[in-house]
Amino acid sequence: MINITVARITIRGLFGRRRFLLLLPLPVLLIGLALLADGFGARPADWANPVLVGLGFGAVLPVIALIVGTGVLGSEIDDGTLVHVLAKPLPRRDIILTKLAVAVVVTAVTVGVPMFVAGLVAGSARLGAGLAAGCAVGAFAYSALFLALSLVTRRPVLVGLLYVLIWEGLLGNLLGGTRILAIQQYASAVAARVGDTDLLIGRVSVPVSVTMAVLFTVGGTLLAIDRLRSFTVAGETS
Repeated sequence: MINITVARITIRGLFGRRRFLLLLPLPVLLIGLALLADGFGARPADWANPVLVGLGFGAVLPVIALIVGTGVLGSEIDDGTLVHVLAKPLPRRDIILTKLAVAVVVTAVTVGVPMFVAGLVAGSARLGAGLAAGCAVGAFAYSALFLALSLVTRRPVLVGLLYVLIWEGLLGNLLGGTRILAIQQYASAVAARVGDTDLLIGRVSVPVSVTMAVLFTVGGTLLAIDRLRSFTVAGETS
């Protein structure tokens, strides 16, 4: 179900694009702020929530996932190379699953590693593991959502930013009912449980977070497969 050739092409396209490389300072900034706070003697309780949750889960994770998730397929739609991929005798399902796998791995590693390091700076390897686990959960849900957006709308980055900034950032902090549809909350809840720490506050229960993350992942994947089937190429296999 995972096509190695498609995965290789996707990875080459991602790492060959400057827009992805420009995002690398974000994880570095995350680690830098953690080190700076620790270097000035601040207690983890004072800086963990704004740095790890506010910046890490609230900005770095969704932004990286947005660029990667929309880029694994959206760039091929924009430059017209998608037709060459669709012309190959590959099921649409395999193409989407491969693209999703690449997006999840790249996002989880790019954000999970610096979050783990920040957890170590906060004084706990278990906290670092919890942050990495939260990033993995968020990577699945965000990647599926943004991959689907790249096939549903011509402005996936704009729509994705509206979701992150308005729904998760603004409404999620003002209206408690909106948090159940906020991927950031799922990542934070899982990180708090796995990390077994009071530094992070999970506002959505872990069972609900895991269930909703699975629904986002499965729903986004199925929608992406269905939308990709609307791209018809003579003689292709759907």
